Amino acid sequence: MQQPLIEPGPSMVGEGMEEGAPEGMEEGAPKPPVSFMDKISTYKRMVWGTYISKPISYWVLLLLSSGAMLVAFPASSLLSRVYYSNGGKSKWIISWVAVAGWPLTALILIPTYFFCKTCPSPLTIKLTLSYIVLGFLSAADNLMYAYAYAYLPASTASLLASSSLVFSALFGYVFVKNKINASTINAIVIITAAMAIIGLDSSSDRYGDVTDSQYIIGFVWDIMGSALHGLIFALSELVFLKLLGRRSFHVVLEQQVMVSFFAFVFTTIGMITDNAFQGMSSEARSFEGGKVSYIMVLIWGAITFQLGVLGSTAVLFLASTVLAGVLNAVRVPITSIAAVILLKDPMSGFKILSLIITFWGFASYIYGNYSLSKDSS
Repeated sequence: MQQPLIEPGPSMVGEGMEEGAPEGMEEGAPKPPVSFMDKISTYKRMVWGTYISKPISYWVLLLLSSGAMLVAFPASSLLSRVYYSNGGKSKWIISWVAVAGWPLTALILIPTYFFCKTCPSPLTIKLTLSYIVLGFLSAADNLMYAYAYAYLPASTASLLASSSLVFSALFGYVFVKNKINASTINAIVIITAAMAIIGLDSSSDRYGDVTDSQYIIGFVWDIMGSALHGLIFALSELVFLKLLGRRSFHVVLEQQVMVSFFAFVFTTIGMITDNAFQGMSSEARSFEGGKVSYIMVLIWGAITFQLGVLGSTAVLFLASTVLAGVLNAVRVPITSIAAVILLKDPMSGFKILSLIITFWGFASYIYGNYSLSKDSS
């Protein structure tokens, strides 16, 4: 994590004034104004100093991680919608796909024990129970989002899912005692208004084969899934504070692997209960594009979701939560625009307004978090 630049102390400023101040200049004289070009030069020096403070490998890894967030997450959302628009019906299958790629994260985690000479975190009873609870909540969260993508356009579903930021702030305040300032409250109000605009304009973006009740179900489950996602985020942070006590890259990967594994177990039980595995063969036969297209949608859905998770984890530890928040905000319009271009999603004027307001809310939240982190440092 990058450290803030150290400003010169009072003694350093005083010494500079005594040695370099011209004769006749009073001590309380106003400083000359800084020109715009001087500000640009100062900013360029700061950027260059930050760049040279890290090796090239760091920036390459940060670039790849950021790209994974901005490409993999939108791709996963679009593939979920492609599954339903091409003939898929099961909510359990899409929920299962979201966690079926958990071994990919394990393949990244295991080498860290050998190359970074780290040891696995001891699995206490409380830690294991927390992983089980988070895994169950994650399985339920994926099922809620599956209902959303079954009945809503991908652009609308992604906009509604951005409300998870609101719930993350609220649950973080309740459970982890995270601070909330005026910018955070402003972001909550703005994003809530954006969600209300989508709800009022529901008739313009509903697919022809989706009934009013199905659209409402998708809308409600999307908001509830976002609320549950915010709760999972706050509880995960609470686990780090109370049980793990340290936040290194491999520890976060361990949590991701364990939570995804238990979510996979719970979702697999749901698949078996719903006879979804048997239904895969019939879905593949009737899927638009054939069996190969069906299998590729599921496989790439699992891969892209895990790549997005790995990318967000890497960005969080290579840079900061502020950059992760910026990228998380940027991927919302990317998903919406990609859905309009690739999937021909309807894009009304109200939805565009909601998109702009949502981005404004993200910017306010990021600024508020930056101010809080700056004050704490």
